[in-house]
Amino acid sequence: MQSPKRLARIAGVFYLLLGIFGGFAQGFVYPTLYVAGDSAATAANLTSNPDLARFGVAAELIGQTFFIFLALTLYALLKHVHQGAARAMVVLVVLAVAATSINVVFELAGLQIATGAVDMSSLGVEGSNAVVLLMLEMQHYGIYVAQLFFGLWLTPLAYLGFKSGWFPKPLNIVLVLATVSYLIALFLAILVPDVSAGISDYFSVLPAIAEIGMVIFLLLFGVLTPKNVSTPEMALL
Repeated sequence: MQSPKRLARIAGVFYLLLGIFGGFAQGFVYPTLYVAGDSAATAANLTSNPDLARFGVAAELIGQTFFIFLALTLYALLKHVHQGAARAMVVLVVLAVAATSINVVFELAGLQIATGAVDMSSLGVEGSNAVVLLMLEMQHYGIYVAQLFFGLWLTPLAYLGFKSGWFPKPLNIVLVLATVSYLIALFLAILVPDVSAGISDYFSVLPAIAEIGMVIFLLLFGVLTPKNVSTPEMALL
């Protein structure tokens, strides 16, 4: 049986890799290709950067694989605290991974149309470009759907961290606030997209603080060392 500190640090490595690959795919590649409301520019970006688009898809899928490994490692670490919450955490991660993985299909479809691999000439250039934009718009809103589960999984993680005493209380609180921030951003984007466009960046601050903080804590400390060892798992510290 792995010690809690070792398991936590392994989870930290997976979390870091998720951030690197996911950040490249969603933070660099997708904004480089997708221009909201501009079908010609979006199609031109895909046509001139097909390899970048493919690398972005590959990076997203690799990142989601690490996300699964992260959830399984945290489950092994925290299942003794509350098995129901640990299972809920894993289920929410699986849903987030499934939604995100399906999203990249739309990016690939847009790439196929933009590069002529799928013949849409009967629609004309403008019609073909409109379909390309539609594909990436579907990915855009699909990312928000995945964000629902990506936000929700942080709450059972925070609960398990609080109940075990293995993660700092302020970090647990910020994880819950990150969930709230993710959900507000999601429903603003759906219900009032014009308002969301101007303020969405503000809702990324708390999730960034929470998740970067979690990665750093897991890598540097693993888990907090309790003053009183009360379980066999804690005794391994």
